[in-house]
Amino acid sequence: MSELTKMPTFLSRYATPFITGLFLVSLVSGIALFFHIGSAAFRGMHEWLSMVLILPFFLHTWKNWRPFMMYFKRLPMAIALSVCLVAGLVFAWPAITGTASNTGGNPTVAMARIVTGGTPAQVAPLLGHTEESLVASLKEKGFDAAESGRKLSEIASASGKEPMAMMATLASLQTEQ
Repeated sequence: MSELTKMPTFLSRYATPFITGLFLVSLVSGIALFFHIGSAAFRGMHEWLSMVLILPFFLHTWKNWRPFMMYFKRLPMAIALSVCLVAGLVFAWPAITGTASNTGGNPTVAMARIVTGGTPAQVAPLLGHTEESLVASLKEKGFDAAESGRKLSEIASASGKEPMAMMATLASLQTEQ
């Protein structure tokens, strides 16, 4: 038996089970992300395994090509695809047109953006520091680009670090008040 004749057997056995398993992972992780439950645990899982889902989807589609194409000859497929396209555009339109408000999304991430958009002088009092002591502490913690008047996000980037590393460092620098 050649390798080409083995492929359809492999597809028949594994394409649909992998679609089902990966869809369930995507479903559970998507629900958790929607409700902001365990975001750190679920975000990578959801993104990467949803990408892995693409391969069995295409294998499943290939295996079931003829029946799949029959759907396109009927009105329900056109209606379903149209509704999905409109729903997607409703969510994407504000970002596409630049009319998105900054009020949606994770409030923790929004606050991190606000804080890292500030300068050491603006953030220092929140942490019980002076501007000078905060700059010095940041330099001690590896943020070599720390300087007065520069946004904390710029300091992080210029120091080769992520803004969230800056946030973790800031939290560790808070003095007892």
